[in-house]
Amino acid sequence: MKAVLALADGRIFEGRSFGAGGEATGEVVFNTAMSGYQEVLTDPSYKGQMVTMTYTQIGNTGINPEDIESRGLFLSGFIVREYQDCYSNWRATMSLDAYLKENGVVGIHGLDTRALTRHLRDKGAQNGIISTIDFNHESLIAKARAIPSMSGLDLASGVSCDQPYHWTQGLWDLEGGYPEVDRSGLKYKVVAYDFGIKYNILRCLVDAGCDVTVVPANFPAEEALAMNPDGIFLSNGPGDPEPLAQVQAEIRKFIGKKPVFGICLGHQLLGLALGGKTMKLPFGNHGSNLPVMDMATRKVEITSQNHGFAVDLDSLGDAACLGHENLNDQTVEGISHCSLPIFSVQHHPEASPGPHDSHYLFGRFVELMEKNR
Repeated sequence: MKAVLALADGRIFEGRSFGAGGEATGEVVFNTAMSGYQEVLTDPSYKGQMVTMTYTQIGNTGINPEDIESRGLFLSGFIVREYQDCYSNWRATMSLDAYLKENGVVGIHGLDTRALTRHLRDKGAQNGIISTIDFNHESLIAKARAIPSMSGLDLASGVSCDQPYHWTQGLWDLEGGYPEVDRSGLKYKVVAYDFGIKYNILRCLVDAGCDVTVVPANFPAEEALAMNPDGIFLSNGPGDPEPLAQVQAEIRKFIGKKPVFGICLGHQLLGLALGGKTMKLPFGNHGSNLPVMDMATRKVEITSQNHGFAVDLDSLGDAACLGHENLNDQTVEGISHCSLPIFSVQHHPEASPGPHDSHYLFGRFVELMEKNR
């Protein structure tokens, strides 16, 4: 079946449909990971976006029930060069096409993703539409231009959990899969704010010895502090952090009272809570091969990333120091409070998908909790 991708600036790409039919809209971004498309699909941080994979062949490992990162698929469209319907993997139980159909996600393949990626790099990420029912270019461009900008959108509230819950699943093991961990043996009590949290972040916290209670994005700080946690965790998530003014106000109530660790959107929200500002990047950083320097050790690590906004370090003044730096574009990859046990990173140390170079950050969080118990 024919499919068309139209960008708001008028660029048109024609291809073939896979996954669900119909129309899908969102901000078009590109991801440079060579593997891990299932984790990409189930990352809530892609809410409101359509993801272009720069690696050519997608679908050849199928879909399995273990490599999911959330309760569902939150992205609105999936764009690939060559969709492979014939999959081969010992854990696979269904094809990517069937998975997208089951979850109502529109896909397009057979277009020139190299040209699309270069266009997004030159012009910036922009809104677009994929359609399998309307092939009129002028009509599609008009629809793309009518899509609200990602800037100013609160998307985290739509992907957060509704009620608090305990997480007890540990890291995956070849022999036994995901183990259920006895909470009585976990030393550090952590309240994790869910702005679109990924399952492997929770598994990494449990593996580091944390008894994790996950709470909704709008959970009052007073109730979290009443649980007497050893630390507060602020998760990843989608959209612009600036509209989440109430969340920022709640985060300020933790400052100076508990160790705080933030990832991705949690990092941005922490920067805003400390008095800083954020900015939208031209095309963001999405992939599993981005170099970052830990300023404390001067070591370089290859990281997994997925974000379209960044913290403006100068706006923080003396409130925080540069903790990590992106070596590709020199954006802020992490901040550390100058005197309090508070730090955050823009990248994803849980690495699902991606390398494990930054896994030590969960240990750093535990060390802060141990010192401040």
